[in-house]
Amino acid sequence: MNRLLPWLPITIMVSLVSCAKLGIGNPKPNKPSPNTQPSPFGPTGIPPALRAKGGDSGTPVTPGGNAAAPLNFTPEEDIVFIDPDNPEASLPELSAILANAPKRTNPWEESETIAKQRAAREGKPLLIWFTDSKNSPMCKALARDLLSTPDFEKWATEKLVRLRIDANVASSSFVTDKDISLSDKESRMVDVRSYATRLKKQYKVLGYPALVMLNPSGEVIGHYRGYRRGQGDYTWGLLKQAEAVSANAYQKWRAGLEKKGYREWKDRKDRKVMAKLVRYSNGTLILIEPDGTRCRTEESKLCDGDRAWIAEQKKLRNIQ
Repeated sequence: MNRLLPWLPITIMVSLVSCAKLGIGNPKPNKPSPNTQPSPFGPTGIPPALRAKGGDSGTPVTPGGNAAAPLNFTPEEDIVFIDPDNPEASLPELSAILANAPKRTNPWEESETIAKQRAAREGKPLLIWFTDSKNSPMCKALARDLLSTPDFEKWATEKLVRLRIDANVASSSFVTDKDISLSDKESRMVDVRSYATRLKKQYKVLGYPALVMLNPSGEVIGHYRGYRRGQGDYTWGLLKQAEAVSANAYQKWRAGLEKKGYREWKDRKDRKVMAKLVRYSNGTLILIEPDGTRCRTEESKLCDGDRAWIAEQKKLRNIQ
């Protein structure tokens, strides 16, 4: 027993040091930065003249972007190929990927997966419209006052990717498809209803209408609940503000990508994709997108600007 006692103080001291390193105890509170100044327009940053009277102004949107959430990058060592001996064998052709988007007869997407993919590739924010087109008078008013107007349509086509989630599942193109049987139609209605419910819960939508704006990376930068007749211009102003915030954040994200070797590639039809060249051999290019998607293409299928860039790179490296 006496031999063990001399070790006791040492044990206590080691425990105290460990607790100090872990921050256990009563740390000193952080003092607010003297440079932090409250916004003159409140937490939303929206001037009083533009605020809805007695309404919810939505989630604050800070100029320059809320905490930036860039797209996740897949480390090259984590990419798994189907055929390790010939990893490029099964890679899709770039032109096939760019041409894969179906012809759109409706400016509003119905699939979140497709809408998010478009937003990431086109560098545009994603506007999600949660609506009940059959039962909600305010949803009909929002569509009439803003979302269906020619001026908004022109602006949104240039600036946004749009996704519509309608509680009226019978209006979905997945359900109205003429080539499906009655039993398949009923099954699809159940699937679409479940899908709409999941997204409504995911984005914390409590009623209709609701508009949610996302960065190309998927970060929510604006959440606008409800609508009042005659406030189309006000709602559009909120969406324009969120789009400007997203555009600014996207430019910073893109600048970061370019430092890592990414650039914008275009095919002969002027369709574009942000990707990094990871291999070039005899006119064949292997490209990788920021999310880890790989594809291959031929130099002859690229636009003149890209071919000139390749020629310059080959010249710098003495490649014939």
